[in-house]
Amino acid sequence: MTTKIDYSATGLGDPRLDTEYETELQKCRAVDAEPERNLINGNWESSDEIVERIDPVEGKVRAGAAFIATDDQISRAIAAAKGVALSWRRTPYQDRNQMLAKVRDDYEEQLPAMAAVISAETGKTRLEAFGEAQEVLDMIDHYAELFAKNKGYVAQQKSSENETNWDILVPYGVFAVISPFNFPAALVVGMSTAALVTGNTIVLKPSDKTPRSTALVAETFARHLPRGVVNVVHGGGDVGQKLVEGDVDGIAFTGSVEVGWKLVSAVGPRGYPRPVLAEMGGQNPAIVAESADIEAAASGIARSAFGLSGQKCSACRRVIVHEDVAGELIAAIKQKAEALVVGDPIASRTDLGPVIDDAIAARIDAALTQAQQDGSIVTGGKSTEHDGNFYDPIVVTDLPRGHSLTRTELFAPFLTITLVESFEEALAEANAVDYGLSAGVYSRDQDELDLFYDTIEAGVVYSNRPQGATTGAWPGVQSFCGWKRSGTTGKGGLGLHYLQGFMREQNRTIASF
Repeated sequence: MTTKIDYSATGLGDPRLDTEYETELQKCRAVDAEPERNLINGNWESSDEIVERIDPVEGKVRAGAAFIATDDQISRAIAAAKGVALSWRRTPYQDRNQMLAKVRDDYEEQLPAMAAVISAETGKTRLEAFGEAQEVLDMIDHYAELFAKNKGYVAQQKSSENETNWDILVPYGVFAVISPFNFPAALVVGMSTAALVTGNTIVLKPSDKTPRSTALVAETFARHLPRGVVNVVHGGGDVGQKLVEGDVDGIAFTGSVEVGWKLVSAVGPRGYPRPVLAEMGGQNPAIVAESADIEAAASGIARSAFGLSGQKCSACRRVIVHEDVAGELIAAIKQKAEALVVGDPIASRTDLGPVIDDAIAARIDAALTQAQQDGSIVTGGKSTEHDGNFYDPIVVTDLPRGHSLTRTELFAPFLTITLVESFEEALAEANAVDYGLSAGVYSRDQDELDLFYDTIEAGVVYSNRPQGATTGAWPGVQSFCGWKRSGTTGKGGLGLHYLQGFMREQNRTIASF
């Protein structure tokens, strides 16, 4: 694929990609997907129970399915990863990088098919799905290059005539990798590659909502890496719980705040805490100052709030706007929201597909009732043109300050707008939540921009960006670091400091003899 597609792209740029995507998506919808098997020490194993995912658009065909791992399979997957941990660690990082480069090239050959499977399971539009598929390639490139640039994180310290001192970072051993539904390829590859490039082996637990997408990624890893380095166990939360209760040395997790912080406090079977690299949700604000470019602000907010039907942890959830420009901004956001096309991802004009399942749909329905009672719904709601969990982009105003809809992450195409009298008041409102993932600002006043950067409590921040107020992070370009309850380490994926979290420091003093 010669055209690079990221999350700021507005089209695929090559008609052949559109044709290939549509052909592959039609194939996905033609027959029920076969259940994916668990991968244990290079062997693909079934079980007696399956989890299945029905296409969220048509609600007829089984888009994905998997055999639920048994307790014995989970234990053997961990044992397999432990069995090859030392040999994988001792493999020179240059050789590990070469193997991962083959994974990357293999995956690139599958991009249209991968994008189609992602759409079939999640309801993503073609642009969102291709963006995710492309991110996989850049994710592998970025982490491999970063590890090589740092020479494997081995550094010589001051030495004496009789002693040589080395400070090195070494892998923990086996990482449990627990992935979410909303980026079933990119986030899996990000966490897995970071673990693998640093010399760890992994046991991967895909989301039970997207087993097929993640299984295709795992199969690509398995074709090019030694047996046992990558293992896969399918199932729901109970399988994830059994995995983290096992003798794994670390946990990489993307998902809900409730689950993530429970993992932090969970003690392993050997009685001591393990590293937990968790990226969780966000209640992400966009501040619009009196001096803002309203058109740029409305464009960036609409893209961040409603892309993937708001099912991104970095999606814009809240707009905090100076009262003097609020009317103009609300009108502009309303216009852009109503121009978005809700429908089947196979249609090239579709901007939003369905939300992932009935649980999120129920939360949206309850929020709409609450918004009607306590505020004003400017636009949006349950789609009247489609069966299933389709929603027109929702914009809500006039909620009381501190209302639960401005504080609780819905994971939906649901945007609240709060009016303030000053920039300082806007910052206080922006920071008045437990989350701290991403944030955006629109202002032409440099003092306001400086104050925003100095005081905003978020790890991923953007200013005056029409491509996305709070979204669009890309490997090697932005890092994706959650503060407060949005992250456990203060450092994030995609950036410069993520890999170190998969390793621990060891200092070696070597005396001559």
